[in-house]
Amino acid sequence: MKELGKVGVLFGGRSAEREVSIMSGTGVLNALRSRGVDAHGFDPAERSLAELAAEKFDRVFIALHGRFGEDGSLQGALEQLGIPYTGSGVMASSLAMDKIFTKKIWLYHGLTTPKYAVLNKDTDLEQIPTQLGLPLIVKPPHEGSTIGITKVVAAEGLSAAYRLAAGFDEEVLAEEFIQGRELTVAVLGRGASAYALPLIEIVAPDGNYDYQNKYFTDDTQYLCPAPINDTLALEIKTMCEAAYRAVNCEGWARIDVLLRSSDDKPFLIEINTSPGMTGHSLVPMAAKAAGMSYEDVCIEILKTARLKTAPDSN
Repeated sequence: MKELGKVGVLFGGRSAEREVSIMSGTGVLNALRSRGVDAHGFDPAERSLAELAAEKFDRVFIALHGRFGEDGSLQGALEQLGIPYTGSGVMASSLAMDKIFTKKIWLYHGLTTPKYAVLNKDTDLEQIPTQLGLPLIVKPPHEGSTIGITKVVAAEGLSAAYRLAAGFDEEVLAEEFIQGRELTVAVLGRGASAYALPLIEIVAPDGNYDYQNKYFTDDTQYLCPAPINDTLALEIKTMCEAAYRAVNCEGWARIDVLLRSSDDKPFLIEINTSPGMTGHSLVPMAAKAAGMSYEDVCIEILKTARLKTAPDSN
């Protein structure tokens, strides 16, 4: 794999998802090295952009999650430094990181996502249950890994849920609760060639797919391919590919979907442009169902690294 040159694996960072990012990046680093790639770890929380430039990486694999790694800021710095990188560009990363703007884009393109309201310090919270119904979901729009999220089952719980989410973001997202099956769909590629991997259904203990059940227990079940009829599975894949293109993502991403129990209608929840690559992560699981090993998918993603301001770059 000498043709890939000197590769930096960026992980750690300063976001609330640092711990998960370290696990993801360590897995990617070991996978690349096992395939003969000259790969080196780099933690932007501990080393400067000047040091990143001095390393003279030929390309970097972004295994950072959350702010300062998945939100377009690092992507902009890499464009300035002229270092090809994996994943989506500056604008797509920034938009996808903001769950509110992502929903607006999807709705513009006619894609289905739960009803929502934007909350801030001036919002009359008493009106929100009437607008969205109960239960409802409250979450910070710029965090991932279920950080700061609350399922509000009674109106009196809304204020505490808002305060929790507002500890992460000035504006808070309140969302209609969709009762149904939880799915996730990995998408690889760019533009018209982007394609969805097999669907995964997530069955968490008591339906609670929280931070602990995502990363640190073996109690959550992952069904891949999801036990869904072929026609519906194709519909969901096609919707997710359209959602990916609508935000102008590339390289890879993972889209979370809820399948409403009452009528099997799929709803787009969010898109992650730098998904987890830990031992519990779902992109490697979906890739395995498609015949790709963990190492295969890491190499496949790394090969897509490019400068987005230079469309014909490698």
